[in-house]
Amino acid sequence: MTTPLAQRTIGRPISVTGIGFFGGSDVELTFQPAGPNEGITFVRTDVATPVRIPAQIGYLAARRRRTALEHAGANVEMVEHVMAALFGLGIDNCEVRLNAPETPGCDGSSRLFVDRLLEAGTVEQGEPRRPFVVRRSVCVKGSGAVLAAYPGPPGRLLVSYVLDYGPASPIGLQSRAVDVNSDSFRYELAASRTFLLVEEAEQLRSQGIGTRVGYRDLLIFGPDGVVGNKLRYEDECVRHKILDMVGDLGLLGVPVEGHIVAYKSGHRLNAELVRALLKAHQPVAEVPPVPAPIDAVADHKTMYRAA
Repeated sequence: MTTPLAQRTIGRPISVTGIGFFGGSDVELTFQPAGPNEGITFVRTDVATPVRIPAQIGYLAARRRRTALEHAGANVEMVEHVMAALFGLGIDNCEVRLNAPETPGCDGSSRLFVDRLLEAGTVEQGEPRRPFVVRRSVCVKGSGAVLAAYPGPPGRLLVSYVLDYGPASPIGLQSRAVDVNSDSFRYELAASRTFLLVEEAEQLRSQGIGTRVGYRDLLIFGPDGVVGNKLRYEDECVRHKILDMVGDLGLLGVPVEGHIVAYKSGHRLNAELVRALLKAHQPVAEVPPVPAPIDAVADHKTMYRAA
């Protein structure tokens, strides 16, 4: 019998500073060790009484283009890259303290968060890890996107993603499958950056969003490809979609084991899958099967012979 993996937290506090992509805040984010079974919690320290916001689906705030959490009148925007770094590196328990209502955007990826967490190191905590194991297939759909979860190999998270914005898009058809673990996340996913089209960036700026973010800070696609920047991978966009997926699946509150298959999914559908998984895997009382009536069984046998 396989021995369960122990829960892990970080070895010491460590900070990341930067600018928030949406509100333009100057942000200091500090990762703090947390006790066993505490999970991931965001803490807004800039309000009169610090507010603790568990990184769970019940605290999800409705937003476009990002994953945000809210509780007791406080919110934290764009948590997915932080969540992805923590779950991608196998960190179960951590307190994430912020002095602003959003995380640092950094370069639009999880790379800086991963680098800092690796500097902090990890500590095993004695308590066994209690992953969410996909035991029933679940599928959600919307706006031409499809997202499904299936039982997978024990102890592993597999993510397969197809990105398709159509033949007219400067972002070509891309697909990738990743067996997500600390090494694959670090080397294949963590450095992949947020992306959007030029017209989308201009629309956001007109709304006062992203005014401190430029072409060098993330990937902005014009008709002929990336503007003012260079791709780190030929398929960087689909890698980033998988990074986001890892972060959003963290809203289950524990690591997930299974096979996730996605076509054009985004944050909204990712959250719907989390809710659907929780609903489908609720404990059900054991009910003994009702025996079929004898005449029904006989009729079935007769029909079978007739066929």
